[in-house]
Amino acid sequence: MAISTYPITLKEGSNYATATKVVDIKNFPDLGGAPDQLETTTLSDAARTYIAGIKDQQALEFTANYNPTDFETVNNLDTETTFWLEFGEGGDSGVFTWKGTAMAYVTGAGVNEIVEMTIVSTPSTPVTVYEGA
Repeated sequence: MAISTYPITLKEGSNYATATKVVDIKNFPDLGGAPDQLETTTLSDAARTYIAGIKDQQALEFTANYNPTDFETVNNLDTETTFWLEFGEGGDSGVFTWKGTAMAYVTGAGVNEIVEMTIVSTPSTPVTVYEGA
């Protein structure tokens, strides 16, 4: 069964039950990454061989409409907190969680466009599925 991107909510707080919405988001990034490939090829191998290394977890970037209040809200998350990405009402389609910091910057725009901001969360833990939803 497929799910819709409505509603998906970015929250923060020490536990899921009391977490609050950070800001309304317009998109979300990949919630994981492929592992590094560690080459194990020897001079006896006819083709390159590899084993999986550690997963590559990059900064998580979200897009949101810019307004001064939301911009300040995000930039006040400069100390480590727990983030929750809730899929569906009350997380009925899943919840992903990680610890990290966040900051926002305003992105460029042109004539007759919406001013947006990018929210960057730098994770200090892997993104995992929250089992308590």
